[in-house]
Order: sequence, then structure tokens, then C-alpha cells
Amino acid sequence: MVFGLGEGKLSDRQASLRENVRLLGDCLGETMSNHLGEAFLEKVENIRILSKDGRQSGDPTALIEALEALADEDIVPVARAFNQFLNLSNIAEQYHRVHRRRTNESLGVYQNPIGDLLKRFKNKSYTTQQIMDSLGSQSIDLVLTAHPTEVVRRSLIRKYDNISTELESLDKDNILPLEETVHIRRLNEIITQAWHTDEIREQRPTPVDEAKWGFAVIEQSLWHAVPRFFRQLEEQFGKVLDVDSIPLDMAPIRFATWMGGDRDGNPNVTHKVTEEVTLLARWMAADLYIKDLNVLRSEFSMTQCNEALRARVGESTQPYREILRDLENKMIATRAWAKAKLDGEKSSTENILLDNNQLLDDLMLCYQSLMDCGMKVIANGSLLDLIRCAATFGVTLVKLDVRQDASCHIEALSAITRFYGVGDYAEWDEASRQAFLLTELNSKRPLLPLEWSPSESVCEVIDTFKMIAKGRSNSFGSYVISMASAPSDVLAVALLLKESGVSFPMKIVPLFETLADLDNAEPIIEQLFSMPWYKAYINGKQEVMIGYSDSAKDAGQIAATWGQYRAQEALTKLCKKHNVHLTLFHGRGGTVGRGGGPAHVAILSQPPGSVNGSIRVTEQGEMIRFKFGIPDIAVRSLELYCSAVMEASLSPAESPKEEWRAIMDEMAEIGMNQYRGIVRGHEDFVPYFRAITPEQELAKLPLGSRPARRKMDGGVESLRAIPWIFAWMQIRLMLPAWLGAESALSQAIESGHLENLQEMHREWPFFGSYLDMLDMVLAKAEPEISEYYEKRLVSEELTSLGLLLRRKLKQVGECVKELKQQDRLIEDNKTIRQSIDVRNPYIDPLHYLQAELLYRSRRSPENKAVNKALMITMAGIASGMQNTG
Repeated sequence: MVFGLGEGKLSDRQASLRENVRLLGDCLGETMSNHLGEAFLEKVENIRILSKDGRQSGDPTALIEALEALADEDIVPVARAFNQFLNLSNIAEQYHRVHRRRTNESLGVYQNPIGDLLKRFKNKSYTTQQIMDSLGSQSIDLVLTAHPTEVVRRSLIRKYDNISTELESLDKDNILPLEETVHIRRLNEIITQAWHTDEIREQRPTPVDEAKWGFAVIEQSLWHAVPRFFRQLEEQFGKVLDVDSIPLDMAPIRFATWMGGDRDGNPNVTHKVTEEVTLLARWMAADLYIKDLNVLRSEFSMTQCNEALRARVGESTQPYREILRDLENKMIATRAWAKAKLDGEKSSTENILLDNNQLLDDLMLCYQSLMDCGMKVIANGSLLDLIRCAATFGVTLVKLDVRQDASCHIEALSAITRFYGVGDYAEWDEASRQAFLLTELNSKRPLLPLEWSPSESVCEVIDTFKMIAKGRSNSFGSYVISMASAPSDVLAVALLLKESGVSFPMKIVPLFETLADLDNAEPIIEQLFSMPWYKAYINGKQEVMIGYSDSAKDAGQIAATWGQYRAQEALTKLCKKHNVHLTLFHGRGGTVGRGGGPAHVAILSQPPGSVNGSIRVTEQGEMIRFKFGIPDIAVRSLELYCSAVMEASLSPAESPKEEWRAIMDEMAEIGMNQYRGIVRGHEDFVPYFRAITPEQELAKLPLGSRPARRKMDGGVESLRAIPWIFAWMQIRLMLPAWLGAESALSQAIESGHLENLQEMHREWPFFGSYLDMLDMVLAKAEPEISEYYEKRLVSEELTSLGLLLRRKLKQVGECVKELKQQDRLIEDNKTIRQSIDVRNPYIDPLHYLQAELLYRSRRSPENKAVNKALMITMAGIASGMQNTG
């Protein structure tokens, strides 16, 4: 019997998505039957059939009754069955993207985003030099973050990667029957291993664990994807523009991380953790180079070289091996040095590589010698790939950002001023703070007391700055200030950097998060630009981070989205006026409620001039795995980033019409008032939220190292944006992504703006992408499911709010369909529509089971089977929904 996949066998050696899903489902069904018996498999299959019938009839009563009748000993394996199947479906779907791309490439119909863009540029009469200059000045930082949305354990991710490998092995026209049998047997083995592996961690990962997970993605995928991306880039530039090659040391895309550096509200991230992660990154980089250098050295037996290389190696008969052996030995010494430092042992810095220049110089010396001696084919092989990796990853693998809340710096400075008896910095007004900070920044005497005993939290702040001072500048990226709201927040960090002995001009990046702070971003930066000390410090470059999640949680999605756009517009104009190059850092998450959606669409919808060759973007949690976990998909993601930034820089969208801006102003105001009126103003909202969603139970799910709340005794306002969105997603109401938009859009339509809105959707990338993302998230909403949660979990006196919310959900859906002139949500994206429709029958049982489990858990909090099954349903729903927080 096949687990929910219909009949039939593999009929086509070119494994399609349907066939791969069927194959993986067969393996899972066999695994469950072997472990728990045929009767259990029949029970699972019956639940699946009831779920499918309930979808088709619109009446899930029979499914609900079957789930409510489950004994405690059955709920965990049933939950695991559907969770595992959804994870396997994700693998099949992800591999299908790879398969489809390869098939299209072999047929010559693959649409390469870079090649397509270059053709459009050529038709628009852009010169080759203009395009090359744009690529050469491009600076894209993808910042890997460990927000707690990756629900799949690392040990399972490795198994899932192995499943993808086996699917690839089966995807051959000329596969022999014996080979096919071997690979299917291996699939069975891996899926059985996964089934017998607990999908829920026993303990929360530490920040170091999270960093290791991020580095593993680089090791297993990005290290291989980056050279392939460059080969695609060079191929397209050669094919379309007749460019022979692109510069060897070019690195349009680099990687940074917050893992181990993001201490905002996370007491588990300390200065020792941050230092450990920087050393781990250097260890990993050295290890990767050692492996590649070892292979190159074994292959590079050529004896002929140019004069420059000969001058370097003397009379050596194997000049290339001489250079590569020297680099390999230095990397081995570097790895040993990092390991010793990590172990707290004394370590020698002799013969180690801490700077990228020597690595690149020696590799390029070999490259040029090969080119000069007629060995172009060898030069442009593995050596070129390693040069590309060296240019992209350097000797540090990633740069580590440090992030801290502005209040922590205020606390530290208050301790200093109180120690000297000059008052309490925290109580001073903004003008007094600025005067004090600028005086100290220009002073030559030290400020930090030699002998004092501040609080533990102040010591940690100071120790973090001292840790940065002891490290090397190429290990660190930006210092990000959460909840920045005044120029003094930036100057405070500058002063603490100076007083701690940081000798390099570390980028100081204010993060504007709430709507009020976004609106105030321009005057804050303008005040900073008026200060000669600050203007000299930044040396013509300013980075500003735009917060997506907290602004949406503060004001609702439509108001926040427009607030972000306005802030970027204003900052772009301001920096242009002051001849300062602006880099905007986008704190986007995986969901629409946190600025999610396709990155290339988001980049192209930015205000004109705001990209200008450079951009930083957070990539978080499960989205890192979905976008970069497999080399083929990672290459595609890098191509999309590169082409979007080039297009937004060279050919930005036009500024919106004034009438469009006026409509957006009006809709943002209406949306914000409606959102706040319910989230903050409705007396039943907080008790309803906590009753209907698994928000409080989420604390039991050991997702990330960071607490779910900034303040453990706070209300909804203290809840982090991720669990806030995660909780609503679990019950399929998706409230953070749309609440307020229903009033904003419907009132705009009623006011006679329907044609304007439709025009805005067609011609304004900003509004078009907003509406399309809203369409997608609404297609994933299921009001009937959330109504069942309400029926099972919410007291009768609170249900009127649920009725109101579901009515508003229906209203916003009707508005989107009217504006996009479609009969069904997400009608214009058949791929996503089909994916949602196929997954629903497998997610539905998890939803109804979760509601039942919440009911049982709240009455018997100590029931271990119920609590474990509850956590599995959370993980399963997250996997099925794919973008969780």
C-alpha cells in the first residue's frame, strides 16, 4: 500500500515530481509498516483519505472524529507520519526545481536571469563598459541569521540532503536496473533512519550550534555554488556582450552572519561566544582551503612557468606545487592556531594566514603563469574556482556582525557618568547626550575607569567592545544598533568602540524598527551628517538597517511596508545631497509578515536610486536551506540577486505618481488605525490570541537559542515578531500579514480608486509586489481551520472577535481578487497554487490534531505523549507551510 500517493510505479527514468513523491511515500509507508505494523499504516492511510474527502466535500467532521478518537499511544506516530511525509515532499519539490532547470538547460530553453537582463540592457543601448562597471561596483551582502524558524534538526537535514543525492542518482536516462535497485534500497535505508530519529531536539541549540549549522550550509553547498555562479556569469557576459572574462578577484556577492553576534535580547550570546564563532569561521575556512589546495597540488605537476613565478620559487622543478604546498602548510598552521585558541591553549602565529591578500596573490601568481605559458585550460579549471572562493569567502569565511540594543549602550554610559559623579547619562536630554559624546570622541584622554565594579550586564557590553578590539578587522562586519531612535545611539557606539581600543572604523548601523523610528530615520541621519567628527568617521559611506518585522508588528503590514518605502526614499535623497554612498540593510524574514517573498521581486520594488550597486539582506532560518542548501538552487538564488541588483542600479523603476502616493498615504493611515484598534485596543484580543494559538506552548519547542520574549513578563508587545507570526501561521489565520489591509483596500475601492489601484498593481513594482505577496499569503490562510481551533479552545465570550477576524480575512481576499481581476486567490501563479492544493490534505490532519492536543495539554500539562506530539505538529505544519517566520 502506498502512503497517500495513488497507484503506479516509477514509469519514467526521468523522475518527475509526482514520481519522486510517490517513491518517497512508498519508502515511508514501508518503513512505518515494518516498525508499527500494517494496521497502523492502514490507520494513517484512513486519516489521509478522510482528510482528502473532507477537503473535497467541505466537511471535515469524519476526519476530526478519527483524530479525536486517537489513543495517547497513537498520537505521536500519527503526527510523525504526516510530518515526515511533508518533509519528504519538500525534498522532492526542491529536487524537482533542480531537475527542471537541468532539463531546460539541455533543451536550450532555460531562462538565465543574468543573460536575459544583459539582452535587455543591450537592446536599451547600454554600453558594455557601463554594464561591466555596474557589475564591478556591485556589493551584495547576504547575512545568514539564526532566527528560530528552522524546525528541522541538523541530523535530519543531513539525511534529507542524502535523499536528494539518491534522487539525483536515479535521474538518469541510461540507469541500469541493478543501479536503480541499489539507489531505491539506499532511499529506503535513509528514510528508515529518519523515521527512527527524533525530529524534536532535546535541548535548544546554543548560538555556537547555530553558527555551525550556518557554516555547514557554506561547506556543503555555497562553497561549490559560488564558482559555478561565476562560470554562469562569465558565460552569459561572453555570450551576450562578447566579454572575454570578468576580473579574477571580483566578488559581487559575499556572506556575513549574525549567528553568534546577535545579542539583542539573547543573553546566551556573550563576548566569549562571539569570539568563539569568529575562530570557528577561520577554522572552517582553513579546512576548506586545505582540501582544495591538496587536490590542486596533486594535479599541478607542470614545470614550465613565467619569470615572476620562477623568481619566487627559485630553481624548483615543480614551481606550482612549491607555491601550493606553501599555502597548504600555512592553512594547516592557521587551522591549528584557531583550534588551539578555541581550546584555550597557547598558540603560535608563526606561518599562519590571517589576511586574504597573500592567499589571493599566490593563487593569482600561479594563474598568470599558466596563462603566460599557454596553459589557459588548466588556469581556468579548478584553480580559477578556488580563486573565486578566495575572493568571496576570504580567510574568514564570513564577516560577523555584532547586534545590540541601544538601551544597553545607554546603561553602560550611565554607569560611567555616575562613577565620575557627572550625572546620569540615561536621564539627560538628546542635546546633552550629543554634547557629552562628541566631547569625549574628540578627547585624547581615556574615558573608561581603570578600577570600577559595574553591573554584570555593563561588563558584558564593555567586554564585547574589547573583544572586537582584540580581534582582526576582517572578522567583523557591521555593528547594528537595535531600536535606534536618536543620533546619540550611533555616537554612543562610536565612543565605546574608541574607548575599548578598536583601531579600525567599524561600520555603525542604526536599525530603525518601529514606524515612528522609520519616519524619523532621515532627520536622525541628517543630524549625524552635520557633525564633522561623524562625517569624517564614515568616509563617504553610510549603512542603515530597515526593520521589517517590528514595524509590521507595531503598525500592521500595509502601514509598515509604506513606512519602509518612504524611509528609504528619504534616506536615498539625503545621502545623495551629502555625496554619501548609502547601503540599505534589509531585515527581511521568510514570511510576508516580515518582508518575505522572492528576493529579486523585493529588490526591483525598492525606491529608485536606493539600491545603487549595494545592498545587504538577512537570510534566515529555514529560508537559508530552501534557497542555498543545494548547490544548483544556490546558483539560481545568486543569479537572481546579482541580476536584480544590477537592474535596480542601472535601470531603476520610476518614482510613483503623486496620486499613487496620496492613495498609499491614506491606505496606510486607515490600515494602521484598524490594526492597532484591534491588536492594542480590543479588550479581548490578548486573551483570544493566547487561547486560540499555540503561542505559549511554542516556548516548549526548542527552536533557536533566543528567548521568545524580550521581557519574560511582558504581554503581546514584548513578544518577538517571529513567534508572533509563527503562532498565527500555525492556525492558518495569517493575521500579521493582512490585518488592516482589509479596511485600507476596501475603503480605497469604495472611494473610487479601483482603477488607480489596478494601475498601481500593473505599473508600480512596489505596490505590485505587495499585492502579489498578500495574494500568496491569503491563499495559504484557512478560516475554517482557525474556526475549529476556536471551537475547541476558546471560551464562548471571546468568539465574537474570531468571527470579526474571519470576516475581515474574507473581505481582504475579495479585495485582492477584485484588484487583480481573478476569480481565485493566487490564480496567476499555478506552481504555488498547485503546491498549496497538494499539501493541504497532509497538513489538515496536523492542524486538527494540534487543536485536539492543545485541548488535552492545557488540561493535563504533564502528559509527555501529548506534549511531544504537539511539538511534532508544530514542526510538521511549519514544514508544510515552508515559510514560517
